[in-house]
Amino acid sequence: MSDNNIELERKVPDEAQWYVVHTYSGYEAKVKASIENAIENRHLEDFIFDIAIPMEEVVEIKDGKRKATMKKIFPGYILVHMIMNNETWYVVRNVRGVTGFVGPESEPVALTPAEMENMGMNRTETQIDFEVGNHVSVLSGPFADFVGVIKKISPDKKLITVGISMFGRETPIDLEPTQIQLSKD
Repeated sequence: MSDNNIELERKVPDEAQWYVVHTYSGYEAKVKASIENAIENRHLEDFIFDIAIPMEEVVEIKDGKRKATMKKIFPGYILVHMIMNNETWYVVRNVRGVTGFVGPESEPVALTPAEMENMGMNRTETQIDFEVGNHVSVLSGPFADFVGVIKKISPDKKLITVGISMFGRETPIDLEPTQIQLSKD
């Protein structure tokens, strides 16, 4: 055997499960760092494997510009992938900022695989900074430089229906939020 400094990916035992830990809101990152320090100091790498703060990307559209930010899905909660025993329970439970495990009478209950799958931690939510009735200018596309009024917003499809005046009558067109901006009028 050679003495190379290659770190092998460690296999997580089957008995390791995900648990939900309640924290003070706003302390999620501090609690995660404290648990990681405790794992290192107490050599619990073979019992506590991962700590996650469920986040989602939120895309805000203001003045036709997209801005992506990360937002906590469950403020005040973190997920810990661990083998539950007296020592791991004690270490996690006694970190400053932790109020307890989620479960009946604070008894930790592991999340099922179906619950983990349904948590939707990879979703992207778009926040549109427009309202029905806003006067907008079209920035791009075949209707560039037209001015209209927002008639409908479909955040699920990420489309905004704008009524523009064309040939003497109002015509609805569907545009992406990045194609319009609020009129300066």
